[in-house]
Amino acid sequence: MTQDQRSARPRRNARTSSRTEVRGKFSGKPRGNRDSAPEASAAPVSDDGLSAPLLNSAVEACTELLQFAQPADAALSAFFRSKKSGARDRAFIAETAYAVLRRKRLLERLAMLVLYPGKHPARNRITPRELVLLSLSRVRGMSQRQLEAALLPNEADWLAEIRRQPEPELTLAERLDFPDWLAERLLAQMPEDAALTLARALNTPAPLDLRVNALKATRDAVLAQLVAEGLAVTPCPYAPQGLRVRNRAFLQKHPLFLDGSIEVQDEGSQLLGHLLAPRRGEMVVDFCAGAGGKTLILGALMRGTGRLYALDVAEKRLAKLKPRVARAGLSNVHPIAIANENDIRVKRLAGKVDRVLVDAPCSGLGTLRRNPDLKWRQTPQSVAELTQKQAAILTAAARLLKPGGRLVYATCSILDEENAAIVDAFLATHPEFRRLSAQEVLAAQGITIACGQDMRLAPQTHGTDAFYAAVLERSV
Repeated sequence: MTQDQRSARPRRNARTSSRTEVRGKFSGKPRGNRDSAPEASAAPVSDDGLSAPLLNSAVEACTELLQFAQPADAALSAFFRSKKSGARDRAFIAETAYAVLRRKRLLERLAMLVLYPGKHPARNRITPRELVLLSLSRVRGMSQRQLEAALLPNEADWLAEIRRQPEPELTLAERLDFPDWLAERLLAQMPEDAALTLARALNTPAPLDLRVNALKATRDAVLAQLVAEGLAVTPCPYAPQGLRVRNRAFLQKHPLFLDGSIEVQDEGSQLLGHLLAPRRGEMVVDFCAGAGGKTLILGALMRGTGRLYALDVAEKRLAKLKPRVARAGLSNVHPIAIANENDIRVKRLAGKVDRVLVDAPCSGLGTLRRNPDLKWRQTPQSVAELTQKQAAILTAAARLLKPGGRLVYATCSILDEENAAIVDAFLATHPEFRRLSAQEVLAAQGITIACGQDMRLAPQTHGTDAFYAAVLERSV
């Protein structure tokens, strides 16, 4: 379900900087990356300015991504496999392409000022090259002098004319840099100023969050080592084992990553493990495990004891979990590939399980900092399909719990219809379950965070991806 979204999905993870958890669950989650951002901090622009071949490569990559035939991270990885280039060029190309995805609506509107004045944007009439040039000029702030060596005839005049234009009057959706349908959904949930604040945060590249594996290292020791190596690293404010890297770092080959001492994982994702709070010796199920980022934190919290089942419909994603489990030093994880939420192997666990995590397949719209293509790939129809799947999965997962057991239902979506609406409908027909306060559950573990009864995290407030999670307990 989440990291490789084929039909209703696009979501999280073959990256251009650091690899992270690939969430692909029950064919619903996005395959983008919620745990690392592809942008780099420095563009390889010489004193002579941007070269034409590098600009052309960025345009070619952007053209591929704007087809939306596959998740942006996968399209970019395929592009780099076919077009060999240096690390700095790859960083520039990735940053440029992702900037276009983030600000596509604004860039289209700006292009219309000169290309088709007085008309509403006809999105298929704006070329990827025009979007790239506008992004470099208006979003990334490159000067005309830096660009001119790479420009075709008349492009310098066109860009100069754009610069002379007054700021256009934008619709709300254009100000949000969201499709119209998504802007309408947000306005039904929150005031306009709150929607703008959320959109600005989601349209900003995310930092890189790490989780220290407490079975192998301490956060203080890892922090000291990374700082000594010149990285700008600070403790995450909420997750007890979280670290935040402010400067770009390629950690996939780092000894701490290779020996399982650290994993790439957004702080919000880490907090899901603490909401479930599994104990030593318990039977626990990660119902939509994907490649197992949250399975690993659950295993660490269980100190490698008990039985931890990692279920997913994608056998390939579960195969990626096995080396991660070995690297993390866990021996209690049991990956199981299932056909669907009603698989016989799921039914055999009915009434036997202490804790269940349902990190449900979702639109992934809370991860736009890392996966900006999702806002253009998802549709009202795909969201409607996902809500049906979410309700079915929650109902099936709930059957596994024994009396007194705990279930956490979570998404990385900003839409109420994927979040509280699913939980409210479930509780209305399952009186044997009750809601617990997520904020109190975390406080009992020494985690102080203002997140509400159901956990609601947002980048502008908490510095994490946007997450929703409800904590449910079975009474009988």
